[in-house]
Amino acid sequence: MIYILGYKVMTKKKKTEHVDQGGLSRPAFHILLALVDAPKHGYAIMQEVDERAGSRYRLWPATLYTAIKRMLAAGVIEETRAPNEAAGEDPRRRFYRLTRRGRGELAQEASRLEALLEVAREKKVLPAG
Repeated sequence: MIYILGYKVMTKKKKTEHVDQGGLSRPAFHILLALVDAPKHGYAIMQEVDERAGSRYRLWPATLYTAIKRMLAAGVIEETRAPNEAAGEDPRRRFYRLTRRGRGELAQEASRLEALLEVAREKKVLPAG
């Protein structure tokens, strides 16, 4: 994927499709953030994103599972067994967890966003934190 004036132009698929022009895509960032604490299945990821973002952002199933597929291929998440506390879960549910690479990319994106927020505060777009 390449970008022309900020617009995505499709090219050959690469393993970095979860990365947007300015860093991680919004779905990828939310998915990685949801997986920081513990492995989760897709529906649990959607629930956490919904609780955290509320009406500001909605992670739809098609978006979630497309992103998960790309993130698995990129090695930022991996499938795992259901955690012990999820023993009563439907065995068809797939659980995902962060990889070391995924944790690193999440930290890098969080730092990038933090730097942008600092600039926004300096320019008085946001109140001083």
